[in-house]
Amino acid sequence: MSALVLSVLLCLVSSVCYAGAAIVQERVAATNTSGTYGTLRRPGWWGAVALTGLGAGLHVVALAYGPLSLVQPLGALTIVFALPMAALCVRRPVGAAGWRGALLATAGLAGLLSLTGPPHAESLARAERAVLAAVVLGGVAVLALAARWVRAPVVRGVVLATAAGAAFGMASVFTKAVAEDWIARDAGLVAQVPSLVAIALLAPAGMLLSQASYRGAGLTAPLATVTVVNPVVAAGVGIVALGEGFRFGLVGGLLAAGAGAVAAVGVVALTLQGAEGPPGEEGVGEGDEDEPEDVPPAPPAVPVPAMNVVRGPMLPGARSDSCLVPVRSGTKQR
Repeated sequence: MSALVLSVLLCLVSSVCYAGAAIVQERVAATNTSGTYGTLRRPGWWGAVALTGLGAGLHVVALAYGPLSLVQPLGALTIVFALPMAALCVRRPVGAAGWRGALLATAGLAGLLSLTGPPHAESLARAERAVLAAVVLGGVAVLALAARWVRAPVVRGVVLATAAGAAFGMASVFTKAVAEDWIARDAGLVAQVPSLVAIALLAPAGMLLSQASYRGAGLTAPLATVTVVNPVVAAGVGIVALGEGFRFGLVGGLLAAGAGAVAAVGVVALTLQGAEGPPGEEGVGEGDEDEPEDVPPAPPAVPVPAMNVVRGPMLPGARSDSCLVPVRSGTKQR
């Protein structure tokens, strides 16, 4: 089995693991009635965590054997696989827009796969990694600061999501470099420290920026931006810095760009489908069945006469508060 075929198979299994974990987590969260931390006591939640870890491990191994320009875009198959898996496992209906998005994404990724050339053995040099890490961290910081000056919530969310996607994509670049060195045993642990530090900075930064991008901007625009920018950045580094390419030279590169655009359109369509919710939920609150039933009017309130408290005659030996007598307002006192 060639390294390219192995990386593709690992990507497929990894995407299935991610999709299954997402479905299980969603169901556990939706049926949780035990408070914020109640999910931690559910076996299904920990099963989803195990699936996520397995998917991440398989993705790392796929990066070690396959080109960035193919492995990272194939990560979008998670959304494609989640569609039929959700329909099969939790009976979630899939609309026509969802199937169109899945077909576009699948066709685009298949075209990208057919045009991908054999993986190269070229790797990032130590000096190139340091320069690349400094440039990317600086660029992410500039985008994060620029977002603070943007007033429109949607535009600010897109800027932050762009920074998050770049951080995620570059974290994959350094993960691939570390995985290749580990498999080839070209460097020890000390030599890998700069790359590991870059991963430790970029991955959490991407997560935090991604979460911040949803604030006031909704789900659709930031999620679509992260999903598209992540593989574009990783593939760009793979082509420019690692010498990755496509079959048929310039023509193959143009065809691959077109296939990537088709896949991106499909992924955005699937993102919109997921953000709007499954079909059949939009109409809640419409129609005759959701009209409130006629409720008979409540009887008019009967006014209660006001009461005053006056002091009555005090008997010998009685307590001082026993002479307080309620009297209706307006009653003449004798």
